[in-house]
Amino acid sequence: MKKYVLVLVGVSMLLAPALLGGCAPAAPPELGTPENPIMMVFVPSGEMERVTAGGEAVAELLMEETGYTINSTVATSYAAAIEAMGAGEAQVSMLATFAYILAHEKHGVEVALVSERYGSPYYSGQLVVGADTGIETLEDVAGRSVCWVDVASTSGYVLPRVFLPGAGVDPETDLGEQVQAGSHDLVIMGVYSGDCEFGATYVDARDRVAEDYPDVYDRVLVIQEWPDIPNDGVQFAPGVPDEVRDNLVAAFLALTETEEGVEALDIAYSWENLVEKEDSFYDGLRQTLDAAGVEIGE
Repeated sequence: MKKYVLVLVGVSMLLAPALLGGCAPAAPPELGTPENPIMMVFVPSGEMERVTAGGEAVAELLMEETGYTINSTVATSYAAAIEAMGAGEAQVSMLATFAYILAHEKHGVEVALVSERYGSPYYSGQLVVGADTGIETLEDVAGRSVCWVDVASTSGYVLPRVFLPGAGVDPETDLGEQVQAGSHDLVIMGVYSGDCEFGATYVDARDRVAEDYPDVYDRVLVIQEWPDIPNDGVQFAPGVPDEVRDNLVAAFLALTETEEGVEALDIAYSWENLVEKEDSFYDGLRQTLDAAGVEIGE
């Protein structure tokens, strides 16, 4: 008897909402509405106020183009931006190159657009030194203090540490104080001010501070470059509806056709144009990292 009572109770609980006139839980608001805005996250690869202003301008123009409600934010670090995408706290990102590769591996984040600067979807990294440090070669950086951008920065951390061992310098044991500056601009300023003896950035991050510090080219010197790094771009978190993704991609491309859009993209990241690319665009860099024994997840 107890067996049948329990079954009947279980069935009645399942049927109760219908019998009592109830209904299933309401579906979440549609993505891109005021109740469920699209969150777009930027990495702090440049001066924070500049990236913030550019991000807000980009979001405003995308809203005008699509009719979606879009909020923008600048993460406190590259890792924070990656985790925001993985946790569903952001749906669209502007991740730097290695940060994207990591986000793709960990969370299934997918690239849709890659930026162009100087007409190319690739850029170069550079190692910079203080003019008065006496550093002239990669071998000379042993024992010296360094400013890195962020542990997920391709040109500002990952690749220099890949290539330094080839010059006989173990980045784990042979360097002096290692500082995470947080942005390319701040690496340049760290070397400029003497807080660090050398640093790593994209080519040529000195341009971003030259207006305020016109002697930066004399005080911060380039001793090494690493070319052909795939550019950063626009990525989407898994689960973003295809229609939303397609509309946003079209809107981003439309920005590159207007003066206001190009200006906003330039303010944020010095992007001149955007081109559609798939994840395989980054396979060459993956092969370089794999050959160097780099474990992406670590």
